[in-house]
Amino acid sequence: MSSTTVPSPCTGVCRIDPTTAQCQGCQRTLSEIEAWSTLSNSQKLMVWRLLRQRRSVS
Repeated sequence: MSSTTVPSPCTGVCRIDPTTAQCQGCQRTLSEIEAWSTLSNSQKLMVWRLLRQRRSVS
């Protein structure tokens, strides 16, 4: 099993869009941002998949 951690999608542009309730930099929701440090690698990978979907829609 690998001990490599999944990198944060944070881009350093931390502004929440009032319409989408997502960060304008990384597209995460506040709850995803808040939970990031406690998520397992598989959960973090799921967030990354959600982010790719969000970016493809916008």
